[in-house]
Amino acid sequence: MTAAVTKPLVVLVGAPGSGKTTVGETLAAGLGVAFRDTDGDIERMAGKPIPEIFVDEGEEHFRALERAAVAAALASHAGVLALGGGAVLAEENRAALIGHTVVHLSVELPDAVRRVGLGAGRPLLAINPRATLKHLMDQRRPLYTEVATATVVTDGRTPDEIADEIVTLLKR
Repeated sequence: MTAAVTKPLVVLVGAPGSGKTTVGETLAAGLGVAFRDTDGDIERMAGKPIPEIFVDEGEEHFRALERAAVAAALASHAGVLALGGGAVLAEENRAALIGHTVVHLSVELPDAVRRVGLGAGRPLLAINPRATLKHLMDQRRPLYTEVATATVVTDGRTPDEIADEIVTLLKR
């Protein structure tokens, strides 16, 4: 007899400021399922906040933790899962997303900048947050599109509106 495979109901990907955590929590509450964010998993594994991981061990170490967190969450979480904005950079993470329902929360630069502010707590946005965020968004957008089974535009919308659209997508 084969063990049942657990996989997320939906995986959210997108740039910093796209609303992955806020929308994810709203969506999970509305669906009556658990919410999980791989950034939180990484902080628990490392025993420290992400900015400290970047400072103490560097981005390469952080990305290794991220790959482990994504693999574990995809294999064990049955609710709504949000991946960190850079998780799609790793080819193994993109490959692991095949067969999952992945929603790309699309955001344009003005809304993303407004939502992330000056990048507090976001190590890659510590210097010149607007220009850095634009670069990250340009670099990653094709990867979000590659892994997504659907894209939802978040600009100028509330978390409830975005979550409602995702619920509609899930019902199809």
